[in-house]
Amino acid sequence: MADLLAPLIDHFHARTPIRAGSLVVTVFGDAVVPRGGVLSLESLLAITRAFRIGDGVVRTALSRLVADGWFERWKLGRNSFYRLTGTGAAAFARATARIYGPAAPAWSGAFDLLLLDGADKRAELAASGYGSLGPDLMIGAAPSADGTAGEGIAGEGLLRLAARPDNPVTARRLAARAWPVAEVGERYARFTAIFAQAGEAVTTRRPDGLDALVLRILLIHEYRRAVLKDPLLPADLLPEGWPGAAARSLCATIYRAIAPAAEAWLDANATSDTGPLPPPGPAFAARFAG
Repeated sequence: MADLLAPLIDHFHARTPIRAGSLVVTVFGDAVVPRGGVLSLESLLAITRAFRIGDGVVRTALSRLVADGWFERWKLGRNSFYRLTGTGAAAFARATARIYGPAAPAWSGAFDLLLLDGADKRAELAASGYGSLGPDLMIGAAPSADGTAGEGIAGEGLLRLAARPDNPVTARRLAARAWPVAEVGERYARFTAIFAQAGEAVTTRRPDGLDALVLRILLIHEYRRAVLKDPLLPADLLPEGWPGAAARSLCATIYRAIAPAAEAWLDANATSDTGPLPPPGPAFAARFAG
């Protein structure tokens, strides 16, 4: 399996400078949060060494994550332990839903249009999945039957209405204008190109032990670069042959194939401040289920 992992790790290192903190975030989000959320520094370093990242680089990255309010750290004896802060946990929960959750619901056929009086709502709306058709006009792909989306999005200066495009071609053109559909599609295509060989390999030979966990973390680390930029539009608003569908299918296939071996390594080797990590909760089994 070294012949499969080595080029994937090389690809990770090709991005300079190495963002060790981003990888630590992926490790916690994918492997640690489902198992109670606490990990010893000793266990984390055992994982990051397999990525050919020096211990000092990881320690520096952790110090920055703590200073920025994403993680908290404490010591018991000679070992240090880490877990997410409340702020970090909330951000992880939102990311987890996007990475491992089901595809977007079917489209109702209506857009949710919001005319703004000023720019103070733009960031909030963009975070809720709205696209932009101009400096004062935001658009949502409303999945609900009444043609409105974004429950709780309200405030002074907003004019809100539902609008149905004349035909599917117009709907897709509007979506391409309002959201970064082409850019996200390219990200998905790159992901598929990088992991296509792994997808073929796991059908006949599956990594075990730490190799399985490393492959899983690399997989999610790369996939999240696309999916966290994806507005997750309904299929009716996406181009024919949308690369995101193939990317998600590939990611799910590899993930399900290697998850048992990766979890076995965590069972045997990863520790928290109370001993071995607890088993993952029921939400873990639902990843990529839909």
